[in-house]
Amino acid sequence: MSIRAKGKMITVLGIDGGGARGIIPGTILSFLESKPQELDGTIVRIVDFLDIIAGTSAGGLLTTMLAAPSNENRPLYATKDIKIFYLEHSPKIFPQTRNDFIGSMTTFTCEFMGPKYDGKYLRSLINRLLGDLTVSQTLTQVLIPAFDIQLLQPFIFSTNKTLDIDED
Repeated sequence: MSIRAKGKMITVLGIDGGGARGIIPGTILSFLESKPQELDGTIVRIVDFLDIIAGTSAGGLLTTMLAAPSNENRPLYATKDIKIFYLEHSPKIFPQTRNDFIGSMTTFTCEFMGPKYDGKYLRSLINRLLGDLTVSQTLTQVLIPAFDIQLLQPFIFSTNKTLDIDED
């Protein structure tokens, strides 16, 4: 999506959640990133064309992977890395129960009692992969809506760089 801000086009990528199904937008983004790479080489990344990346749930994870900087201030991950990441880590990030009935009851109960997944593996993985990086260090502006289960309120991770959007 593109919008105008002070006469300039702003390019926004929104990535929906979906747990392990995050591999789907990851695969699509990999295809989209490959097209300019055919012309300009593998150094080109999709983040080079985006002003804002927003994502919810698994989309927030993808947003982080796309916008996290390396030591050279280039994207830490190429979109082709996302598929590999999901195939390797999603069974541990989004564990499935073997019994469908118990799994359904667990999902039903967790909607009222807390999160579906405990997040321990994801938290340790992110800490290992990203270290001390913060949202303010991303290569482009990011917006990641989340929900604080303990406080029962929304929370937004953002680069907090203000854009003056034209209302026309």
